[in-house]
Amino acid sequence: MHSGKWKIYWNEYLFGGYLYGSKITFHSREDVEVENELMPPGTVIKEWYSKVNYQMMRTEPSLPIIDGESSYHIQVNMSDFESYLIRMVFYDRYENEAGTLIVREPEMDFKCPLKTYSYRVQLINAGGTKMHFHSFVITEKEG
Repeated sequence: MHSGKWKIYWNEYLFGGYLYGSKITFHSREDVEVENELMPPGTVIKEWYSKVNYQMMRTEPSLPIIDGESSYHIQVNMSDFESYLIRMVFYDRYENEAGTLIVREPEMDFKCPLKTYSYRVQLINAGGTKMHFHSFVITEKEG
């Protein structure tokens, strides 16, 4: 595993997003505006994957490969962060859930479970109606 820094954007328009009644505007690669007055709290708005079945999903992985032996830092760049949260769901090699992590602050250090084989990052509504999503950055920490 090489030490690295990965910047993840909201690239896909349709796949892995909550579209029911949502107005999604792509102003630029680093500015996606999402508005939905009727979206209930707890709804997964967008999901990013580290491992996908291309035959089924017709998309490629958007997350870097990480392991359970290193420490990482996540930085979320979006407006109105208090009304949304980020959940990371970790899976073992048999697609069984190995753990979850809720990111409640714009920046946070984390370690994933040792059994992690793949993971997903979910953007979840926690009562918001409008936001601008820019990106999130995952950095492998030294040492």
